[in-house]
Amino acid sequence: MSPRKTYILKLYVAGNTPNSMRALKTLRDILETEFRGVYALKVIDVLKNPQLAEEDKILATPTLAKILPPPVRRIIGDLSDRERVLIGLDLLYDELAESETSSSVIRTYGDEDINEEHS
Repeated sequence: MSPRKTYILKLYVAGNTPNSMRALKTLRDILETEFRGVYALKVIDVLKNPQLAEEDKILATPTLAKILPPPVRRIIGDLSDRERVLIGLDLLYDELAESETSSSVIRTYGDEDINEEHS
């Protein structure tokens, strides 16, 4: 079996708006229930860090970006359509099924890996 890919995700939000909070909650649910494996998630508040949004050419929030593995993919919106999120970010069901058969899956998600900036 090939080694698991490491997924690097960034969620761009604009403060604590309902859409931003819904996107964060939905993404956490997806990662915890459907995506088994290794990933890191960084939540970026574009109101507090506008330079990061500008550097990454983020024009709307919420936006979820998969940085690694390539190619970079983005989804704009509250992420309420789970299947669209999984397919759009290339987190394929075949890989999910394969990881469930492995006894050495490492999970690095949890509050300590999510950098949230809330006011």
